[in-house]
Amino acid sequence: MPKDVLCEVSNCTYWGQGNQCKADAIYVVTHKEEAETSKETDCKTFKPQH
Repeated sequence: MPKDVLCEVSNCTYWGQGNQCKADAIYVVTHKEEAETSKETDCKTFKPQH
């Protein structure tokens, strides 16, 4: 995973210190055919910590 992939979702399983994403891959989808803003996207990689 590139070191510059940042995430501020601290309750995600893949969150690491310094807001680093520790996932092996990231899957992002859009809510419509073409997203025009980040609000129109959704990270499917998110997995809540237990």
